[in-house]
Amino acid sequence: MRGDEGQAFPVYIAVVGGLLFLAFAYFALGQAALTRNGAQTAADAAALAAAQDARDQVRRGWLGVIADPTQWDRFLEGQGYVDSAACQQAASFAARNAAELWGDGCTGGLAEGEGFRVTVRTTGTVGRSVIPGTELKHATATAEAVIEPRCRFDPPDPSPDPTPSEPGDGEEEPPVPPEPEPIVGLVCDGEPWVIDPEDPILPGASDLFRVRLTD
Repeated sequence: MRGDEGQAFPVYIAVVGGLLFLAFAYFALGQAALTRNGAQTAADAAALAAAQDARDQVRRGWLGVIADPTQWDRFLEGQGYVDSAACQQAASFAARNAAELWGDGCTGGLAEGEGFRVTVRTTGTVGRSVIPGTELKHATATAEAVIEPRCRFDPPDPSPDPTPSEPGDGEEEPPVPPEPEPIVGLVCDGEPWVIDPEDPILPGASDLFRVRLTD
């Protein structure tokens, strides 16, 4: 009997060792997956932050020319923002998610149109000094966010000029400048907006543009 017990003990040690190895391997995989997920979350947040900042910049630019519809087109198409300012927001949101811009970092001008491509690296490592060989390995991820216009502007046909009056014998009164008329022709997602210069009610940034991650 004692011989049987002596032979069983090494088997018991081997089984326990195998179970510990499996547990450690699952732990390592879990740590790696968690770090990779964190990297993707940071990349998504950074790309969205850059695109949203660009969208807000474009709306402010549009407000600057609100009284001159001839200058609206580039703003309603999502153009007219500063990449570097938007990418500062990307870096800030990456840091909030324990990551930093990496590689190409933050770049604007996507093939799909206006938007940003952001690559980040986690500040923490995959193994966090627990798993041998992963102490210096970080996770990286990339995300793209686009700015999609939701509005169009169809300027109305110009009104005909009034017929000039015939000159009279008396003194002519100076012409009275016409009052600014409401601007019509702006449509956002099928909803018309009338821009009244006297009491403007303007679309918000989210009314003008949709910001989303690409597939």
